Amino acid sequence: MCEVCGDGLRPRVLRGGATLQECTRCGHLLRDLINAPAAHRDHAYGGEPTLDRLRLGLTYTALRRSLPRPARSVFEIGYGGGGLLRRFYDDGAQIAGADPDQLEVDVDPVVLEHGRLWASPVEDVDTQEVACDLVFGVHVLEHVTDPARTLRVSWDLLQPGGVAQFLTPAGDSTGPRWYGQGWWMLEDPTHIRFFTADSLARLARDAGFVDVQVRRPVLDSVITDAASAARVTSKRSRPAGVLASRGVLALGIATAPLVLGARTAYPRMRPTLQLIARRPNA
Repeated sequence: MCEVCGDGLRPRVLRGGATLQECTRCGHLLRDLINAPAAHRDHAYGGEPTLDRLRLGLTYTALRRSLPRPARSVFEIGYGGGGLLRRFYDDGAQIAGADPDQLEVDVDPVVLEHGRLWASPVEDVDTQEVACDLVFGVHVLEHVTDPARTLRVSWDLLQPGGVAQFLTPAGDSTGPRWYGQGWWMLEDPTHIRFFTADSLARLARDAGFVDVQVRRPVLDSVITDAASAARVTSKRSRPAGVLASRGVLALGIATAPLVLGARTAYPRMRPTLQLIARRPNA
């Protein structure tokens, strides 16, 4: 049964043999590691530090542009090293967040000193203590145990009129169809679901949000196609992930202008969905 709309599931066999479970109504995709293994990576994280810093700046810009006014208080679900919270703090906002894995481990010292942080899943936060203008999560919803509950808690963390934003891999992009089990988003073994624009919007509306929008940002995960192509064409073991290869990084950088041009012309190539939704004023 689909975790979003409750409809039935059917197997979706990708090229290469990996099988996902696809909702017959909203297209939502569920994944288990037996039928869709991660294959080339022995740990969850497989980014590249330089690219991640660039991506952080682009993400911050995208979040701010989607707000009707500058946020005075923000809460990040899964803040990691605190890079985004630091940018909001430098911009004058009060900052808070929850992360069960990385509290005080390589977290920005300014965020540690000035942020209100919880070393737990967001579901364990006392929402009576928080009222924010913005709640956001960047590539979080594909990992959590219960995304519907995460959205409901996000609603509770917002003050009336506040905005929630989430970025998550797009299961209805061209990636699964073109690259099959080599799709880079499958390299992370903790990616247990992939939303479609329909399933993500349904989840937000069911949580009580209004003015729900689902966008496909052009600039997020720019080298996904190069990383996916490397996974398809090379069968050698890559315990640290394909982005640990200088050759793959060089390919991604060299082809980025072509990829961005293609994404502009064909939005379904964009590998990320961006949810923007508002808690009602009353």
